[in-house]
Amino acid sequence: MPELPEVETIVADLRPHLAGRTIVRCELAFPTIVRHPEPEEFVDSIAGMRIQAVDRRGKYILIRLSAHATPSPPSATTPTPRGGVDLVVHLGMTGQLRLFDPVTPLEKHTHAVFTLDDGRQLRYRDPRRFGRLLLGTEDGLLTAKKMPRLGPEPIDPDFAAEELYRRLKRRRAPLKAVLLDQGAVAGVGNIYADESLYRARLRPSRIASTVSKQSARRLHQAMRESLQLAIVNRGSSVDTYRDAWGEVGGQQEKLLVYGRAGEPCFTCGRPLSSMRIAGRTTVFCRHCQR
Repeated sequence: MPELPEVETIVADLRPHLAGRTIVRCELAFPTIVRHPEPEEFVDSIAGMRIQAVDRRGKYILIRLSAHATPSPPSATTPTPRGGVDLVVHLGMTGQLRLFDPVTPLEKHTHAVFTLDDGRQLRYRDPRRFGRLLLGTEDGLLTAKKMPRLGPEPIDPDFAAEELYRRLKRRRAPLKAVLLDQGAVAGVGNIYADESLYRARLRPSRIASTVSKQSARRLHQAMRESLQLAIVNRGSSVDTYRDAWGEVGGQQEKLLVYGRAGEPCFTCGRPLSSMRIAGRTTVFCRHCQR
């Protein structure tokens, strides 16, 4: 599943090309990919909306929308705006959001096509269909329980090591499980949880509440380093992830533990071990991670 660095890469790719554009129309080949509102309302509402910005929150792509200003009728004192909503894209396991010229043939499993006012098309493709599209205000989507309440962004300068420590102290779950909990920290998934814990020399199965302030500071720094390095290298293409231009990332060549069970640890040379935590395969070094 694309995690924070992969989603951040896609957002950075799309932002300069989408900001200021207008969505002329939306066509859905697989309507149930839209989880809110009803697909018919989604298509009708989004047509004519102007893209103000492209942002990221955790693993979610947020395309900020507003309506074009329209002249007020003579009898009206103020216009009634139609905008102020977000087009939210969650890529699930195999989702891809890419920009195309209209002459490019549609790939199989392309479920949504947004035609822009410059003729280009923003296409959402998802072979396994675990992703989703949402349209609404942040408060509305939270109230409707279509989006979860997310924890702090681990690469946000305002997210301090002390805050991570406080969040860990409240949890009796394994460290890996807490990092995967999007309500605890937003955007970290299986890849970068393993990478961060290895860099911090902390065993994934260790109970979170037992972590000291010093260890929490190491984990805080390790998460930042793991995520920021992956952003620089445009994400990890360990499966189906592609950027907004269909290119693979480069971080998969630099992963320290993820996907390397049985291979030698880069620090001590012993074979890396694996276990299941929170339903996910977890790779770690029994010697280096305590």
